[in-house]
Amino acid sequence: MNEGSNEIYSLLIPLSGGRLLVPRACVAEIAGYQTPASMPGAPPWYLGLVLWNSRQVPLVSFEGLCADAIPEVSTRSRIVLFHALGERLDGGVFGIVAQGFPQLVRVGADVIRPDSGYAVPEGHPVLCRVRMMNETPRIPDLARLESQIAEETSVTPG
Repeated sequence: MNEGSNEIYSLLIPLSGGRLLVPRACVAEIAGYQTPASMPGAPPWYLGLVLWNSRQVPLVSFEGLCADAIPEVSTRSRIVLFHALGERLDGGVFGIVAQGFPQLVRVGADVIRPDSGYAVPEGHPVLCRVRMMNETPRIPDLARLESQIAEETSVTPG
């Protein structure tokens, strides 16, 4: 068995004021930013729908979901398209706006530690925060995030 077998290819996704750490296998594609079609009555974090592979995909602001200010879009903004874990989202994909291009990293037990000083705020779609090199990325709760998107998708006109 080689050393690499205990590592997971992951992406560090830049957000405003931090990064998310997700397994690479969760990501369907990284696409250029496109302005979403607005969803009347949706909360501010639910930015709307974007077209991807001939289907409408919900686009959200992770910062907005965490009750932070929704950052302005820039020329560096990207859409990270995630495979849905369950079957509640039509099309099985949703997008998060990133504030730059995600960085591919290999993560193993030797480079990552839990950040025990971080308490997940109530209602945030975050499992935990970890210490990795000189960073402290958050690990999103993708199942909860997907559930929140599905709830909004089912009650907003579409």
